[in-house]
Amino acid sequence: MEKSYNHECNSHAQVELFMLCSYIHPMSNQLNVISKSFVTIWASTAFAPITTMALIGSRCRLGTRTASKQPPMGFGKSHNASNQTLRRIAQTAGHLNTPQLKKMATLGAWSKKHKVTVVGSGNWGCTIAKIVAENTKQHSDLFEEEVQMWVYEEDVTIPKDSKHYDASNDFPQKLTSIINKYHENVKYLPNIQLPTNLIANPSVEDAVANSSVLIFNLPHQFIGRITKQLQGHILPFARGISCIKGVNVTASEISLFSEWIGEGLGIYCGALSGANIANEIAMEKWCETTIAYDPPSMDSRATTPTGPSPSSSQVNLTITPADEEHKDVKGRVSKTKLKAVPSEYPPMDHALFKTLFHRPYFHVQMVSDVAGVSLGGALKNIVALAAGFVEGRGWGDNAKAAVMRVGLLEMVKFGKEFFGETVHGGTFTEQSAGVADLITSCSGGRNFRCAKMAIERGVTVDEVENTELNGQKLQGTSTAKEVNEFLKSRGKEGEYPLFTAVINILEGRNTVDDIPDLLAKSDE
Repeated sequence: MEKSYNHECNSHAQVELFMLCSYIHPMSNQLNVISKSFVTIWASTAFAPITTMALIGSRCRLGTRTASKQPPMGFGKSHNASNQTLRRIAQTAGHLNTPQLKKMATLGAWSKKHKVTVVGSGNWGCTIAKIVAENTKQHSDLFEEEVQMWVYEEDVTIPKDSKHYDASNDFPQKLTSIINKYHENVKYLPNIQLPTNLIANPSVEDAVANSSVLIFNLPHQFIGRITKQLQGHILPFARGISCIKGVNVTASEISLFSEWIGEGLGIYCGALSGANIANEIAMEKWCETTIAYDPPSMDSRATTPTGPSPSSSQVNLTITPADEEHKDVKGRVSKTKLKAVPSEYPPMDHALFKTLFHRPYFHVQMVSDVAGVSLGGALKNIVALAAGFVEGRGWGDNAKAAVMRVGLLEMVKFGKEFFGETVHGGTFTEQSAGVADLITSCSGGRNFRCAKMAIERGVTVDEVENTELNGQKLQGTSTAKEVNEFLKSRGKEGEYPLFTAVINILEGRNTVDDIPDLLAKSDE
């Protein structure tokens, strides 16, 4: 019997869910029960017998579909496909805000939940750990509530201005003990309450045990040592997200920190980056971020965006044999042999990672461009130095805007030239990891401030770094030098006049007054 539906739906998730559950196929009794249950619930909600609904985002229409003959596009006809359809019904229902539909997500979709571990507990590490711990508790149908956080153990004395200070205990204590007792990192993220389900652990091997999601947030200098420590201690099908900004550049190659992690552990690792100042996020001031995750084909059991914008691709729930091969960020077959995520777990797709990281104050955009997101977090520091130079010279906002425009163009050109079609220009021009991070860095970031002070005082950026940063190092100066060496080894420095001008000013070969003429070359 033909069923005609002419409902306008208020989200892609509702459309997908309605299509899934209109497919009542005799191949699975369990699917029949769940689908019919959903139809009953649908009929009892405000979604049902109305012809027009509120529109959120884009408008989408369901046409005529034969419930007993044709499955939704991309679905197989095997028993395995029916089980996958059931899992997708539950996961999609879990993302909707209707209580009855959320309840559907608990009806036997998966037998296992993802355990999450955060590797790193500094200012940014604790902020990310706070976010994911809030979400694992809220989405306990997908994740184990407890989140482990590896803490580099050290002795810390609680500051006297802390609300946890006790004169009778005015002596050094283990940082992990302080975090687990007071639910606050008094040294690296003071005055921020951490969730009680976030557990500090001094053993990185113990912290990652049985975790299928690993979030890395530590200085890049420690990646090699930590990955060696973790070898043999992680699940072979674990997946990672690197929150470590920047890339590694030498005269011969560019490598991503997510690749270091993935190759070191034999897993796939995506990246998170954006206009993200940790203290502001920890205080729950609204912002955006970008997560780049390009699911290995063996994990493709659900809809994932294929381009720089968060649009959906065709649903494909047919699990291909795990041939252990996947492509790296340059489109080559990776040397890393992966293991597929078992079907007992929720699919490791864009929807899952958005659920894990998205908060009302921390909005997440998902893309597949890992290289673009990583490059954006590194190259913007070079542009920020240039913005600081012209600001320090007193040229005003117009000059700074010109520098940012040229810098953004060079960021896109660099990514496309050295990473090919795997990099999308839209990652730089549309995402928080690109233009938004660039704006923030050129408005008040450390590279901008130090470059500005150097010109105002008539000293070098290195001198400002030594006197103003309490031993910390600027990323922009080292990145500018590394990128210049990389370009020079290929005879390409002339094609990147802003990047080249920055290193020449840092090393005394040019002055800020030369910038207009140097950038004029970009228009030739």
